[in-house]
Amino acid sequence: MKARSKARSAARLAAVQALYQLDMEATPLAKLLDEFHQHRLGAEIEGDQYAAAETAFFDDIVQGVSARKDEIDALLADKLAAGWKIERLDKTMLQVLRAGVFELIARADVPTPTVITEYVDVAHAFFEPREAKFVNGLLDAVAKVVRV
Repeated sequence: MKARSKARSAARLAAVQALYQLDMEATPLAKLLDEFHQHRLGAEIEGDQYAAAETAFFDDIVQGVSARKDEIDALLADKLAAGWKIERLDKTMLQVLRAGVFELIARADVPTPTVITEYVDVAHAFFEPREAKFVNGLLDAVAKVVRV
């Protein structure tokens, strides 16, 4: 994998973690970004070395999801199965989906298959294969609406 691809993959994973923290703790966005820049992206934490992330890409995802959360959630809610609501989704799963949808609507420079594959990979970091397939299906459904 090329260095830029690795840095973007690391940025996506970190963005999902940051979005989770933002959602759960309501940390002010500027403080949250600074914390990740200073202490997490590319850092060693409890003996684990975190991959260097493309900081600007990380920032774009976190800030973009934060700014467009209502639009993103509406797109997700429209594609959920009947009877399902956003509130019913696992909090981490919701952040994976939000980040993926943000890239689909705001990052035309990233091909659709790349977005979907990358967030399926992120889902594998937290969930079993069944949930990763859910991410695949939902992001594919949203992509068919937002990327014509």
